[in-house]
Amino acid sequence: MTFVYSPHYIMVSTCPDCFTDNSATKGDCHLIHWDLYTDYNKMNGKLALALVLALQVSVCLCEVPEPDKELVEKYEAMKSVFYKRLMNAYSKVQAAVGPMTESLGQGQGQAAKDYIEELQGNPKFLSAVKIGSGLVQEAAPLVDKARMAGLGLYGHYVRPHVGTYLDEAITSIKGYLDKVLPAED
Repeated sequence: MTFVYSPHYIMVSTCPDCFTDNSATKGDCHLIHWDLYTDYNKMNGKLALALVLALQVSVCLCEVPEPDKELVEKYEAMKSVFYKRLMNAYSKVQAAVGPMTESLGQGQGQAAKDYIEELQGNPKFLSAVKIGSGLVQEAAPLVDKARMAGLGLYGHYVRPHVGTYLDEAITSIKGYLDKVLPAED
């Protein structure tokens, strides 16, 4: 297909011999007025947007594959080990920082304790904590559903291609984490 641009029209042809004498009437040539061409582009843009929205809706209505039981168990095991690592690190930091906080000046420590006690008695703070804990309880099933959907998508589409490499990387990282941030003392 051949396009010839002029300031006011575009000639479209599927025949290469049509433009030998600059005639738009030979062969399979068509004149398209520039204003109509831009209107077609606007319409094509609208159609493309409608198509994208329709595909998005159809993707949202699709079933997400269920994750394999073995993948879920592996994920839960890794998550529990990760939380153990964090709790162990927190206890080590707390043990290291504990003596330093006791050695601080009595004035600074007492002011901090008074502020925390005042904050715990503040009804605005208590209501904010209650709302936050309610939101966490309400969001927990949604987070679990999203996690399972993500694991299902990973297991179905990504794991066959990169699963072995990711498993090897996690295994090698575990060795370093056991030295730096062990799960248990």
